[in-house]
Amino acid sequence: MVANRRLARSMNVEIYSRRLEIFRVTESISRRPGIPTRSYGVDLWNRRCKCRRFETLHYPCAHVVAACAKVNVNVEQYVDDVYTLERTLCVWENEFPVLPDLSTWEVPLTTFELLPDRGLRRNPRGHPQSSRIRNEMDIR
Repeated sequence: MVANRRLARSMNVEIYSRRLEIFRVTESISRRPGIPTRSYGVDLWNRRCKCRRFETLHYPCAHVVAACAKVNVNVEQYVDDVYTLERTLCVWENEFPVLPDLSTWEVPLTTFELLPDRGLRRNPRGHPQSSRIRNEMDIR
């Protein structure tokens, strides 16, 4: 959230519909040199942003943070419950089974022998590399 808030300060927000909570957010500073600034459509009502991070991660991107700052809306309400401390603690409260001693593990014997593919080897130094395309006639 800290990085998104810092990026949101350098964005311009236009309100298209305050009732429907639709905005146009334009980056005023390009994050990468040589790439022009972009504009993104933000729909807070449907929780969508044109950059697709908002609906993919269920976490407000910098464009959503900028739109919320423009209309004085708490951006924390758009953070999904998955990111809450209570939900995280529910995941980690389960006990994990203890693994038995390694010496008691039954390891099956391999029934096949692995052979290296000689075609994938590098050529020794000083030998030219063949440009010939091999086919089924070359298999011995």
